[in-house]
Amino acid sequence: MSGAAGVAVVVASLLAAVVVVAGLWLSRTRTLSRRVGAFQCILVELHRGESSAARGVGQYGSMTLYWWRRYSIVPRPARVWSRSSIEVLERTVLPLVAGRPQAVVARCRVVPSSGGPSREITLQMSADAYAGFTSWLEATPSRVGRVI
Repeated sequence: MSGAAGVAVVVASLLAAVVVVAGLWLSRTRTLSRRVGAFQCILVELHRGESSAARGVGQYGSMTLYWWRRYSIVPRPARVWSRSSIEVLERTVLPLVAGRPQAVVARCRVVPSSGGPSREITLQMSADAYAGFTSWLEATPSRVGRVI
């Protein structure tokens, strides 16, 4: 095989790999956004004094909130919290931006499903998604008085 043919094979292989990964990502994103109880959500976590924000998709389960990173092809959720481990501490309605739905930022205290100490996270979502989120949290009698 000549040098030019070898380069062409490598380029074609890389292009095929990019197409496969892009296809997996598009399929995953479409599947997640069409699930019942799914909503677009930005997660901000504080860890050792530094914050990290990531876009993603949240989904309410029967007793669990799942959160998947937007820019990933991993099929499992990046974060999982049980309903009873989430407490809304504060909510802030962001100023309205033309062409976008009203956004709400919810500061929450959560206990990771893997155990460990509680952490504070911030979830930014649309006002409609926040209404669904609080309804989902309040659907358990033990939640009375723990949601703002």
